[in-house]
Amino acid sequence: MRLMLYALLALGAIALLLCLLSWAAERRLEALADRYISTDPSTLPEVPVALVLGAAPIGPEGGPNRYFVYRLDAAAALYKAGKVKYLLVSGDNSRPDYDEPTAMRAGLIERGVPAEAIYRDFAGFRTWDSVVRVEQVFGQTRVIVVSQRFHLSRAIFLARQQGIEAWGFEARDVARAYSIVTILRRYPSALRAYFDVWFDTPPKYTGPRVAIGKDPPN
Repeated sequence: MRLMLYALLALGAIALLLCLLSWAAERRLEALADRYISTDPSTLPEVPVALVLGAAPIGPEGGPNRYFVYRLDAAAALYKAGKVKYLLVSGDNSRPDYDEPTAMRAGLIERGVPAEAIYRDFAGFRTWDSVVRVEQVFGQTRVIVVSQRFHLSRAIFLARQQGIEAWGFEARDVARAYSIVTILRRYPSALRAYFDVWFDTPPKYTGPRVAIGKDPPN
């Protein structure tokens, strides 16, 4: 009985430690990335490509996912401000019936972005994969990342740890998160970001190189 109690206490201590480490990791990422993030396109440098991070097109309520909608709004605004020539939409296409990049491309075209300015990365399964692939597959060493602020902090940290000059254009955040999971998952994700950097986790897929601006959009 006493052994079981000690085991439960040890598990509780480990869980508490992981929670504290995750919280500290997320706060540290925000502090590191803060000076690179802006809500005003005029304060950002001109670079060839913006990396638009994916999200599910449909939210849990069955309507358009507001994270998705606001990211596309921001990406279109950045393009129209003349800060980038091309948009690389990176998301999950792990199943034939689920295709974030194609939905993102369609949404950007609806917002007035020409199709020839949009490239798709179908293997952006995680933020880390999207960041690694923007350099290894798409050959970019200077990018503006588009997403909500909590996501940008992690993406910019990962990119700059990879030697990529990255800035963030902050999309409008969702006033009321869909669930507590949506709010809390950023903390273990922040801890995972440090793990990926320390252990140089390979992306799930690499693939042939794509020269943005030279090769036709896929």
